[in-house]
Formats: sequence, structure tokens, C-alpha cells
Amino acid sequence: MKRLVGALIVVLMLANFSFAKEKVKITFWHAMGGSRTAFIQRMVEDFNYTHPNIEVKAEYKGSYRDTLNAAILAYKQGNAPNIVQIFEVGSQLALDSGIFLPFQDTVKPTDYAMLDDFISGIANYYRINGKFNSIPFNSSNPILYYNKTLFKKAGLDPNRPPKTFKEVMEACAKIKKAGVAPYGITWPLHGWFVEQWIAEQGALLANHKNGRAGRATDVYLNSKAMYRIMKWWRDLYKKGYYAYSGKPEDWDGANNLFVSGQAAMLITSTSDVTILQNAAYEHNFELGTGFLPVPDGIKRNGVVVGGASLWMTKGHSKAQNEAAKTFLLWFTNTENEVRWHKGTGYFPVRKSAVDVLEVEHWFDKHPAYRAAFDQLLQTKSNYATRGALLGIFPELRNIVTDAVQKIFDGKPIKTVLNEADKRADAALKKYNRSVR
Repeated sequence: MKRLVGALIVVLMLANFSFAKEKVKITFWHAMGGSRTAFIQRMVEDFNYTHPNIEVKAEYKGSYRDTLNAAILAYKQGNAPNIVQIFEVGSQLALDSGIFLPFQDTVKPTDYAMLDDFISGIANYYRINGKFNSIPFNSSNPILYYNKTLFKKAGLDPNRPPKTFKEVMEACAKIKKAGVAPYGITWPLHGWFVEQWIAEQGALLANHKNGRAGRATDVYLNSKAMYRIMKWWRDLYKKGYYAYSGKPEDWDGANNLFVSGQAAMLITSTSDVTILQNAAYEHNFELGTGFLPVPDGIKRNGVVVGGASLWMTKGHSKAQNEAAKTFLLWFTNTENEVRWHKGTGYFPVRKSAVDVLEVEHWFDKHPAYRAAFDQLLQTKSNYATRGALLGIFPELRNIVTDAVQKIFDGKPIKTVLNEADKRADAALKKYNRSVR
């Protein structure tokens, strides 16, 4: 009898041990390369350590476009990841793909406080038709970075960055004349900046209130707002004030021109604050930041949230969906948003995270981060700054960069914009037909 009882105890112990070892396994695909890959991996390892019943596997899948395309393909093949990081302009395409589970549908009433905690400017972008289909994670917008050391050498006020197109032109002229840098300013050849400057003017990129009051059917690439941007950009280029690497979407190329001192100013994402602060220290110059310059005579409206959000795919077990939700709420909680912001420069997307940073006097101690956040808080809430919803956004950005290069080659601006507008409208019409 004792042997039987002993055997039963051993069996029960082994059964409990086996049960304890069982974990809900989920996969998280992201587009954060470089040092941010390691950053995300450390956060995932922390989650796994503190949630022994769940195991998250993070995988870097390349660019935002590559990650979204890979997710759609994987879903069709029956092996989709549980969570996918998708860039903001992929939101309409993600919705139309039909492969994602609306995040808000997974939360319980006790979770709503987490959704209410998002900063309004960020919530306005990602709350589509009154619902969070995804959860905001890494958010950014473009700001002006400038080399204060070169500004002083050129006779410019190092504490007064240019705020308008005209002021940028004037600063570039002084920098060039003083011979302190070959170029005045740089930024990547990318459609994202055009979208921001359109929003700053309070203008729309598409009809039906930027696609938020109904599916967009017309893109406005030949608008007055677009013309102002292109004329200024062309003039900077023709005068030899603006430089870029020669390749579209070359973020590193623009950063290198600035860090090496070849350009005294840079317009790029707020997510590069930490990287550029470290680079400024290594290259022995003082870094300054300011708001995105806007066209003269235009009342500043603000910027559109950039970056990405996290989406849950369909077709998984209830246990996996619950694990994915648990991970997402942890991954984007107050503590981790503070951690993510300090380590990258991306916005803390939660109000509670901002409260923590203010109590710590973070922005006072690190003023380079202040301009980015103030710019977001001062953004007016309207259909322009909420950003457009377009299923062709990735293609649209290619159309815009093609147009800029043609303008640089000397083709008339209005002709180029009319051609680009027709091309965009045709692409949108074809896309809309495909999702009916």
C-alpha cells in the first residue's frame, strides 16, 4: 500500500511539474532594426521572466513595409504571428486585409482605463471609427535638429532655430556664406515630410476628410499646400542649400550628413533624439532642437503622429489571444513607455508616462527631448493633423519621392504635381475596387 501511495505521489508530482512547464507561446514581429532590436529583445525577456506562463518570441522582419507584407503572406499560408508592428500609414491597408483582430474587442471593462490613458494627439490617429484596432506603441513626428556650434560660427543665434521656410532659407544663406558647412540643411527624400507640411497648413491629403468620414476616392497632390512645399524644397536644392544622399528614404544618409558637419541642420524623426545626442557628444558639437519649420504666412496647425502601432492577428486560440493582450498591455504600460522614450526618443504615448517624466524633471535635464513633445501637445485636433487613411499610402510615398526628383531635374512643379495627382488617383481607384 505504501508503495502504491508513493507511486501516486510521484505521478502527481510529475503531472504538476508537466503542467507548470506548459506555456502559452506567441510570436511578435517588429520593424525595429539596429540598437532598437536589442532594446525590444531585452523588454521581451523581462516580460517572459515576470510572466512564467507566457513565452513571447520577438522577430525583426525588416522595414515597416516588409513586416506588413510578410504578415499578410504568413496569414494566407496559415502561420501568422500573433502580434505585428505596423507603421501608421499601413492602418487602412491593415484594416482592409481582414487578417487582424480589433484590439479593443479583446479588452475587458477593467482594461479601458489603459485605453483612456493615451495622449489625445496619438489617440486621435489610431482611434478609427471610434475604436482602437491596434494599440499605439512607438510614436514620433519630425523636428528640426541643428548644430549650435556651427550656428555660432555662422553668426546665427544658437538659441533661436528657424521657424519658417523663409527663416530656414536665410539661415542656410548665412551658413553657406560663412563657409562653416557645405550645406545648410538636409532631410531624407521621403513622402512623410510632405505629409507633415500639408497637415501643418491645415490642408487635407485626400477627400472625405482625409478618408476619416468615408473611404477616400481622391488624392490632393496638386494642391496649393503641396505647391508651397515643392517650391521651397526646389529653391533650397537649386541654391545648393539642401543636400541628400541621392537615394530615396535614406534616413542614415541624412543623419550622416548632419553628424559629420556637412549640413548644419537636419529635419528627421523625434525617434532619433537619443542617437543624435550621443553622436553630437562624440563629434564635439552642441545639439539643438526646434519645431518643424512651416510656410510663411501660414498658421501652424501641428503635426501628424508617425511611428507605428501593434496589431493582433486572427486565427489563434483563445489562450494565445489572451496572452497577446496581456503582453501588449504590459509592453505599452507606463513604466515601459518611460523606458522606451528615454532609450530611443520616441514619444511616451501615455499621459501617465508623461507625468512620471515631468516629476523626474526629465525634460528640464534633457532639453533636446522637449521640442518634440511640446510640438505634439500644441498640435490642433482636426482632420488635417489626424492624418489620412489611404490603402495606397506606401505607393503614394513612392509617387511623391518620384515627383520631387523630377522637380530637382528641372521639370515644372505644376506639371509634375498634376502628373503625380493623376497617378495617385488611378492607384487609389484600382485599390478601392480591389477591396469592395
